[in-house]
Amino acid sequence: MKNQQKILLFHVDREKQAQLSKLCLSMGIQMIFIEKKQYGETLGALAKIQGIPLSNTPDTGAEFPAEMMVFSGMDSQALDHFLKKYRELQIAPIALKAVLTPNNIFWSPRQLYGELQKEHAAFQKQPFER
Repeated sequence: MKNQQKILLFHVDREKQAQLSKLCLSMGIQMIFIEKKQYGETLGALAKIQGIPLSNTPDTGAEFPAEMMVFSGMDSQALDHFLKKYRELQIAPIALKAVLTPNNIFWSPRQLYGELQKEHAAFQKQPFER
């Protein structure tokens, strides 16, 4: 059985949620809106990966200052197609994006957010090359 394509959204404004919902519906991708109170769970549980149960771990931290998007069950071709459609529809960018992997499936959203923030900051400091 093929893994269901899903996108987890964290701290995304309502207008962008509506745009993304339409895009995902047209592509057969399940959209999962994650609330701050769920940030204590693992990414795998939030993506409803079989065999990874919810822990009901409470989250006591603040809301993320930036938006984050996590892709689950999408191969590189499906991901490229989604991102192409995303740009064509001129949906405002989400800087922090990740793919659910065996390395991060048991991370909390906070752990992933921290890693993506570090990568994003390092990327912003790199000189532009032509």
